Amino acid sequence: MMKVDTSLVIFWLVLNGVSCSFVVDPGPVVKATRGEIWPKPKVQSSTENYFAIDPVTFQFKVTGHSCDILDKAIERYYGIVFSVASDIGSTETNAITSRNLLAKQAMLDDSNFFGFLDEVEIHLKEPCEEWPYFEMDESYRISLNKFEYKLQSSSIWGILRALESFSQMVVSWSGMLRINSTLIMDRPRFPHRGLLVDTSRHFISLPVLLQILDGMAYNKLNVFHWHIVDDQSFPYHSIKFPELSEKGAYHRSMIYSPEDVQTVLEESRLRGIRVMPEFDTPGHTRSWGESHPELLTPCFGKLGPIDPTKESTYAFLSELFQEVAGVFPDRYFHLGGDEVAFDCWQSNSDITEFMDNNQIVDYGILQARFTRRVVDLVDNLNKSSLVWQEVYENADNLPDGTVVQVWTGDQKQLLKQITGDGLPALLSACWYLDHLSWGGDWQKFYNCEPRAFPGTQDQKKLVMGGEACMWGEVVNDRNILQRIFPRVSAVAEKLWSQRNVNDTVEAAARLEEHACRMNRRGIPAQPPNGPGYCL
Repeated sequence: MMKVDTSLVIFWLVLNGVSCSFVVDPGPVVKATRGEIWPKPKVQSSTENYFAIDPVTFQFKVTGHSCDILDKAIERYYGIVFSVASDIGSTETNAITSRNLLAKQAMLDDSNFFGFLDEVEIHLKEPCEEWPYFEMDESYRISLNKFEYKLQSSSIWGILRALESFSQMVVSWSGMLRINSTLIMDRPRFPHRGLLVDTSRHFISLPVLLQILDGMAYNKLNVFHWHIVDDQSFPYHSIKFPELSEKGAYHRSMIYSPEDVQTVLEESRLRGIRVMPEFDTPGHTRSWGESHPELLTPCFGKLGPIDPTKESTYAFLSELFQEVAGVFPDRYFHLGGDEVAFDCWQSNSDITEFMDNNQIVDYGILQARFTRRVVDLVDNLNKSSLVWQEVYENADNLPDGTVVQVWTGDQKQLLKQITGDGLPALLSACWYLDHLSWGGDWQKFYNCEPRAFPGTQDQKKLVMGGEACMWGEVVNDRNILQRIFPRVSAVAEKLWSQRNVNDTVEAAARLEEHACRMNRRGIPAQPPNGPGYCL
C-alpha cells in the first residue's frame, strides 16, 4: 500500500485555517476556480450573467488599426480559446445541432443567460509599434455585457494582454463554452517583468525556448533575459567571431544559429516580450578562452576572468558587442559583472604591476574601471546597460541610468542604497527558481514585495520591476518547463497586480486553475498546491 504523505496534508490544512489532524477529506487539497484570471487584474467586475460561445460561429472583429502582430495573435488565441471546446468532446456537427436546444433551455430555465456571444470587437486605437520596449503601454479594457462586447487598448501590447485575459475567462459548459459578463480595466504595476533563462550550463533547445515564451505570455511576463553564454559553454554563433561557439559550445548541435536567434526575437515580438541579451564580463567567461585565451587572465595554471589591463580586450569587446547590439533590438544590454575571481587577478604579476603603475589599490576598483569602459562601449552603441549588484558595490560611481540588478544579500538595504544614489534597480534576490523548497514553494515568491524597503516614494519609483531567474546547473530540456511553471506565475502576479493582492489562500485556488490551464496549452506546469487533478 502506498504511504500517504500526511505532512503535506497537514501543511495545507494549516494554510487554509483548518485545525491539524490526520483525518482529511477526499478530493483536491485546493479547489480550483473556474474562469479566473492570472495575474489578477487591477479592476474587475463580474456578474453571474453569462454568454455561451459557439466555436462554429464565434469571431473576433477588428476595428481601428491592425498589423501582423494582431493578425497572428487572433489566429493564436482562436486556437487557445477553442482548445477548451476539444476538452469537452464537442464536434462541429454536435455544436450546430445542439445550439438551438441548448439556447432555448438556458433562456427558459436560467435568468442569468445572456444568449450567444458570436462576435467580440477588438479595437486598437493607435497604429501598431514594431518592437516591444521598456515602459510600453500594456493597459487594456474588456467590456462584455448586453450592449457591448469589446476588447480595447491604445497599443498593440495592451491588446495582447486583453486577449490573454479573455482567453482565461472562457470555460467549458454544458457541451459548449461560456464566459461571464465582465468589465475589466487593467494595467501592470511594474514595466519590467522578466524571466532569466540560462542556456550555457545546459543547452536549451529552440523548441523548448519557444514553449517558455508561450508560458511567459500566459503569465503576462514581458522580458526574456537571455543569459546566453557563461563559463561552461558559448552557444551563441557570432558572425564576426564564429570560433567562439565552434570551440566554446558543448557540441556543434548545441549552438544558436543566427536564424535561431531571429526566431526567438520574432516569436517574442509577436507576444509582446522583449529579449534582453546578457554577455557576462569580466567573470563567467571561461568558454571564451577556448578560442581566445589571450582575453583571459592566466592564474593557478588555469584561465580566469577577462584581463582588464589589455587594450586588445576592449577592442575585441567593442567588435563583439557592436554585432550583438545590431542583432538584438532592445534598448537594454546586460553586462553581468558578478562573481569575479579577484584572487586570480591578484596572483597575476602583470595585473598587479598594472595596478601599481596606475595607483589602483583595490581589485573592486579595477573591476569598476573595466566596467566603466564597457558601459561606455555600450553607450556608444545607443544601448543602456544593466549590471549585477557587485558592479555597484565595487564602483565609486556608475553612469546615470545604469540599472542594477539585486540578486543576493540584504535586498532591502541594497535597494535603499542603489535608489538613494539615483540609480534604477531590478529585484531578483527573492525569485531564484533554482532554489527549491519542499512541496509547492510558490508562496515564498508570492510573499516578496519589490518596494518593501525604507526609502522615499521617489526611490521606490526607481524600482523598475524584477526578474525570476532560472539558472541552468540542474535543468535541461527535460525538466526546465516544470521547474519554471507555475512557480514563475507567483512572480508574474507580484509584478503585474496591485500591491494589495497578497492573499495566498485566494491565490492558491486561482493558481490551481492556472496550472491546469497551462497544462492544457502544452506547458507541463507542475502541481502548485499538493493533491489534486486537472482535466
